[in-house]
Amino acid sequence: MEVRRLAWAGLEISAGGGRIVIDLVEDFSRTHGDDAGGETPRPPAQGSIDAGLLTHLHSDHSDVEALERVLRADAPVFRPEEGTGSGDEIALVKRSESAFAGSGLSTRIVRPWETLEVGPFEVTAVPAVDGFGDPQVSWSVAAEGCRVLHAGDTLFHGWWWSIATRRGPFDAVFLPAGGAVAEFSSRQPPSPLPAGMDPQQAAVAAKLLGARLVVPIHYGPLHETPTYVQAHDPPGSLCASAREQGVEARVLSPGESLRL
Repeated sequence: MEVRRLAWAGLEISAGGGRIVIDLVEDFSRTHGDDAGGETPRPPAQGSIDAGLLTHLHSDHSDVEALERVLRADAPVFRPEEGTGSGDEIALVKRSESAFAGSGLSTRIVRPWETLEVGPFEVTAVPAVDGFGDPQVSWSVAAEGCRVLHAGDTLFHGWWWSIATRRGPFDAVFLPAGGAVAEFSSRQPPSPLPAGMDPQQAAVAAKLLGARLVVPIHYGPLHETPTYVQAHDPPGSLCASAREQGVEARVLSPGESLRL
């Protein structure tokens, strides 16, 4: 298995002649008013991807136009259930939901602990908790004797042990480490607590998952005071915390690959 880090939280995973993407985003203007600060690596080739997986439908994790370009004909998009409510309750997912409804993509809602086969891949949605109350899952991906976990931008939660028991052991876990405190108009009053795991929490989660290796994701140049303020030095802090937990850590730059 080869895992290539894309921009922000995105991954491209190759194994056994198959290729999938998780949280592929190429256009960041919808969320932060600019690109990803120059961090966007070479994108997957057009029509080269067998399936797209989404942890949730916030615009920094869901890019319908990018998926339309990279997915082969009739390739599925696996996603969590739709958000419910109206107005501000669905404000953070409304645009992506509308884009999917108007696209020709084949989407399928996948619920926690549901497992699907995609070519050489076995993909399982596992529980996660979104920092703004929108539906989210994490993804366990297995192929060719290797297994990884992608955890979107989940909060720290109590399902780590069950995930490890049911889907482990993991060769590598890709965990959010930005620990951003966010202030959005649709989520008022704002919370002073991080809306996703910070580096220390990610290191503990990796320990509880029994992971051989932890790789930080969901951090970088998308930092916009006062609406989105990340923790100080997420990759460096995660590596230091992982050492304290006895877990190996590795930082991948956007575009860099890990072979398992």
